[in-house]
Amino acid sequence: MYEPIRTKSVHSTMAGTPSDFPHRSREEELDIQLAGHLAALLAVTDELRALTPSADLDAAAERLAAQVARLRGGRTPLRAAPAAAGDPATLHRRAHALAGRALVVAASRADTSAAILAAERMDAHTSALEPLTATH
Repeated sequence: MYEPIRTKSVHSTMAGTPSDFPHRSREEELDIQLAGHLAALLAVTDELRALTPSADLDAAAERLAAQVARLRGGRTPLRAAPAAAGDPATLHRRAHALAGRALVVAASRADTSAAILAAERMDAHTSALEPLTATH
């Protein structure tokens, strides 16, 4: 019913052998993904710190920066000085979602310290949203 393929695949002839291009392991890919989620969470945390300064957010930002640096082989994340503008409820929702994504990746790579931090941040942002949504 089907005719056999008579020519080599374009993909195999272009790349040659599989060792012609670098491959990352699943662990390396998950590290990159987790570092990205935590760095995004750090950026939102910095925005929240500018909008509503608190010791909890300061401590969270330091812990997030340390985790990102650990996952990136010691390179500290770049941090911008955010403007104190925006809706705190929107930022807390975004931070909660990012922490959830980080938790999923941390759990899949069995990174206990990052998973605990992500879960704590999810709880903190849920708690911060309760009084904000009650007034709106």
